[in-house]
Amino acid sequence: MPATKLHTHRVEKPWGRCDLFPGFDDVAAGGEPVGEVWFQEPGDTTPDLLIKYLFTGEKLSVQVHPDDVEAHKRGLPRGKDECWTILAAKPDSTIALGPKQAMTAPELHDAALDGSIEDKLDWVPIEAGDFYYAASGTIHAIGAGLTLIEVQQNSETTYRLYDYGRPRELHLEDGVAVAHLDPYQPIVSPGPVGEHRTILVEGPKFVLERWTGGEHAVTLPEGKTAWIVPIAGSGEVAGVAFKAGECVTMTGSETITAGADADYLFAYPGTTRV
Repeated sequence: MPATKLHTHRVEKPWGRCDLFPGFDDVAAGGEPVGEVWFQEPGDTTPDLLIKYLFTGEKLSVQVHPDDVEAHKRGLPRGKDECWTILAAKPDSTIALGPKQAMTAPELHDAALDGSIEDKLDWVPIEAGDFYYAASGTIHAIGAGLTLIEVQQNSETTYRLYDYGRPRELHLEDGVAVAHLDPYQPIVSPGPVGEHRTILVEGPKFVLERWTGGEHAVTLPEGKTAWIVPIAGSGEVAGVAFKAGECVTMTGSETITAGADADYLFAYPGTTRV
């Protein structure tokens, strides 16, 4: 089919929230907090990308993901580059991105064990509208008070380095082995390329664009899938309607039509824009 609306899968997390975001129902009184909303079933499967919303009430663990090479060494299908489009942030919200100063592998291991890693990371202030790309190997931790859309390679391989004393398994050997030990280097986003089109990232694993309302004619190469992730407003593609809180995939050549108030992400694997 040229367009398909994806299943919405709510994931309860202890660090999640009960107040979500326009387009999603808040958690009913007495319910478990929701940390993530997925737009496909979880797992290391095809397709190439996975789209999620994250709602953070507490800090997530300090973690790292392998790149494709390291993933293949471990019998995994792919690594995990990911990026975050920030939709809402409390005034003191932060994300940790890499160490403040270069570390050695033994220093990272010891800091993860004794908890000093938290103070050795670069905690970046976050505001609504920010965008960050975290390549595989980036040591990171998403802070509290954030609502964001995560676009990532479709892998759930996470090596947890530190978890603030929570009783969850750590993965120090693998995590240290795949981690970048130098300070984080942000990407340069290409930026606006038209009146209603901004390129947030262009490769190496996927392209992510942010579009506003109107008509967008798209021709995807044979076998390539794109994801439409509406943040606000509504629209349709190939007869499939979409609105905020949903996600639609498309293939082939189609025209996306959206209302004047529409704001949405358009994601697809590859290194160059369509």
